Amino acid sequence: MQFQLNTDANIQGDARLAEVAENSVVSALGHLTRRLTRIEVHLVDVNGAKGGAADIRCTIEARPEGMNPQTVTHNDANVEAALRGGAKKIRKLLDNEFGKLGRR
Repeated sequence: MQFQLNTDANIQGDARLAEVAENSVVSALGHLTRRLTRIEVHLVDVNGAKGGAADIRCTIEARPEGMNPQTVTHNDANVEAALRGGAKKIRKLLDNEFGKLGRR
């Protein structure tokens, strides 16, 4: 499985952030990662330098093998919280999608 982190100009996308993001998302997905070919995480500071509550947007796109890409978005106050929230949402979405396949 490939992992890719993308950030905007207001969030410094260094190696440490990439590692934190990958660990956060992969640990939240657990055993589901075996069924994925790629995960892309996009972090954006919506308000830029202005700041504000819930101004970090985390968009996660997971590409399950043989299925259409699945995407979620979560806004929160800081990068770590946005990653955790996005990871929980993508886990729930993928659990539902894989569950539907299992019932067919």
